[in-house]
Amino acid sequence: MDTFIQQLINGLSIGSVYALMAVGYSLVYSIMNFSNFAHGGVIMIGAYFGFYAMTALNLPFIAAFALAAAGSGILAILLERIAYRPLRKRNAPFLYFIISAMGASIFLENIVIATVGPTFRTYPRVFDSAPISFGAISIGRLDITMFIISAISLSILMYIIGKTRTGMGIRATSYSERASALMGVNTDRIIFIVFGLGGVLAGIAGMLFGMKYTVYPQIGFITMKSFIAAVFGGLGSLPGAVIGSVLLGTIETITAGYISSQYRDLIAFVLLILVLIIRPSGLMGKPTEDKA
Repeated sequence: MDTFIQQLINGLSIGSVYALMAVGYSLVYSIMNFSNFAHGGVIMIGAYFGFYAMTALNLPFIAAFALAAAGSGILAILLERIAYRPLRKRNAPFLYFIISAMGASIFLENIVIATVGPTFRTYPRVFDSAPISFGAISIGRLDITMFIISAISLSILMYIIGKTRTGMGIRATSYSERASALMGVNTDRIIFIVFGLGGVLAGIAGMLFGMKYTVYPQIGFITMKSFIAAVFGGLGSLPGAVIGSVLLGTIETITAGYISSQYRDLIAFVLLILVLIIRPSGLMGKPTEDKA
């Protein structure tokens, strides 16, 4: 039983970071109806922002954390303005957006390899490595921090979406961009804000993930897990993205603890296939035919 609780706690920790990544996918999908595969590149850049802020600039954790979030938010907005906005103005098919997103992801990864290098980098230690123990159960201080920061960030996002005028505009645009524009909603501004919010969360997730593991140009591949979580919960549904992420993180850690860590990635992709076969709209998503 202690082993199960231990793996459950580990799953909640990594699942909360997956959730930060997954809501970025869901936000963009709910507004623009395509999967933003460049999101992984933004997460990777956020991890590097935080790393160099703490090592090269010698900034404290809080300042580095803010820089990573702000830098990734700005990068996400720039990507939307450069890569997606011209396509929106021409009413391009959704396939063009996906191709553009994949190209942006490859560009970001290779520009980092060319300028920074492919070397793995490790964050300096911020928290005491000694875990907090409750009997046979040990909880890392970093895991606790990851969960708390993720929970606070997601709560703020949910408040913005559910309780503010901007959030009302986001929800209206997610139902119908054309109808929202006719009702006076500045949909271009809403898309600008959505990419900014997704980028900020991506920077937070990238820094937390880099602190727990390492930083390298291919770190964006981890967003495949968050994409699976978003599909599992239902693309376009923020609560679904959070629930899917927590479930995926828990399933992965339990698989690693009871079977083998070699199967954790396999389980994730098997889960994706099963969801697509049994319930393509996910746990909380709505069936659609025109989204890609």
